[in-house]
Amino acid sequence: MSTPSPAADHTAAPAAADYYAVNRGGGLFSEAVSQHAGAQIAVRAHKYRLSPTVLTVLNLGLGGLVSIVVIAAAEPIADGRVWAWPIGLLALLGWQAAYAFDCADGQLARVTGQTSPAGARLDVLCDVAVQISLVAALAATAEAQVPDTPAWLLAAFAGTWMVNLVTSVMQTGANPTSMVTSRSLPVRLVKLVRDYGAVIALAGVVLTVAPQWTIWFIGLFTLVNAAFLAASVMFSAREALRGPA
Repeated sequence: MSTPSPAADHTAAPAAADYYAVNRGGGLFSEAVSQHAGAQIAVRAHKYRLSPTVLTVLNLGLGGLVSIVVIAAAEPIADGRVWAWPIGLLALLGWQAAYAFDCADGQLARVTGQTSPAGARLDVLCDVAVQISLVAALAATAEAQVPDTPAWLLAAFAGTWMVNLVTSVMQTGANPTSMVTSRSLPVRLVKLVRDYGAVIALAGVVLTVAPQWTIWFIGLFTLVNAAFLAASVMFSAREALRGPA
């Protein structure tokens, strides 16, 4: 006899393991850190009867606020008027917390049966808004630290940053696909370069210990995502030329 799911058992609140079981992945770091943190948030959100939409908005508010602080502090840090490490630490922890709320909203919605097309759209739109603010914060830091930072590099960085978000959305739904489906540890370690949780953690570390290296972070990330985009285009073109199976 099968055991009823926590979502169907109204006499017992779902545990963190129940929420984590329905997580949507995101990569090795995200699954090991962010999704677990999201499960803990979902437990408490259910306890206090918060809807998934509240968690989505908290992701937007926290992520955007942290980015605004980083932008405002970029010039003072570059001029030596403000220490870098407190702002960097705020970015490291704040962006991770915002991402944990992003992980939690979907877990809470799926386990408690509160999923909806409107909620899914809001989730994606808030993700886009947070990531735009994050890109702006990193670009502002790079330009403040290295005033002759090429404009084309910042533009390319902003454009290629969204490759992660677009491809993650494309990997959900009725026909998800991936170029490399292996979940072996070596493959997953390589994929850390595109794991959102790992990327924003590295960004926070750079802002904390060496904000002058932000331009190198931007350059490396742009190269990695541009290469992935090119590979994805070729992969998709090959699949399209093959036609329906």
